[in-house]
Amino acid sequence: MSNATPPGWYPDSAAPGTDRWWDGTAWTAHTRPNTPAPQQPVPPPYASGGSGGGGGIRIVTMATAALVVVGAAVTGAVLLGRDDGGTDPKSSGPTRSAPLPTTTATGGGGPATDPTLLVDQLNGITLPIPDGWEKPESTVEKALTMRTVDSYTCPGDSSAFCYHGTVTTRTASDTDLTSAEALAEQDIITAADTAYEENIVGDRIHGGITSHEQLRSASVSVAGRTGYEVRWRVHTAEGPGGYVQSLVFPSTVGSESPVIVRYALDAGPDGPPLSLMDTLTRAIRPIDDNETSGGVGSSVAP
Repeated sequence: MSNATPPGWYPDSAAPGTDRWWDGTAWTAHTRPNTPAPQQPVPPPYASGGSGGGGGIRIVTMATAALVVVGAAVTGAVLLGRDDGGTDPKSSGPTRSAPLPTTTATGGGGPATDPTLLVDQLNGITLPIPDGWEKPESTVEKALTMRTVDSYTCPGDSSAFCYHGTVTTRTASDTDLTSAEALAEQDIITAADTAYEENIVGDRIHGGITSHEQLRSASVSVAGRTGYEVRWRVHTAEGPGGYVQSLVFPSTVGSESPVIVRYALDAGPDGPPLSLMDTLTRAIRPIDDNETSGGVGSSVAP
């Protein structure tokens, strides 16, 4: 039987508080802080073969390596989530779709993109824009509008600008009236007040209406439907006054809700000819009118 001291960590008498490794034959240069009792030697972590403690170390080592691999894979997925162009790569799963572009145009561009047309998609009609007129991108009044390009200082308010001609389209709302005649007779008052009495922001840009006379009240055919129009000549405190008209007819789409087209043309030599009202009314078309291509290409002189 051998009495040799087995390999292990033992207190170093030459260095109090320190353990030194005894390899079974001699002291080595390996030291560590002192522990209360000597330990059995621990096999090198990468020792091969055998069982027991060595197998446990290998299992822990392999598990640690697996976690490192998984972590690397997750990190790679995060880092590679976008390509060099800064865009998300394609995936097989569902993704949030980008909002579809909205458009009022029909195939091939359609009337909505025609600069010579005022297109009322809600009510399914188009009106040709006369020469010297425009369709502004925004207006104070929330209605589809076309007006003369040239403006002038309002005769009743030097801080405001007026236009010689304006036409708007809208759906009749906030009313229990259903007949085109009744709606036109009611709306002409609003049309006159808005154009020549007091505008939408409360300015009396023509000094207010002093009197008016009715020039027309009659049925009229509009875009293949029977409508009604009422026309007034309006006199104002400042300037030449003008002509206003309310035209009401059933929409060409949906529930055929009544459509109101309001006209306001200045009187006097600078205003558009009164006949333009009749010309525009005759030129109103359904958007998908095959015979007229929805009014595409129409040209109306003022």
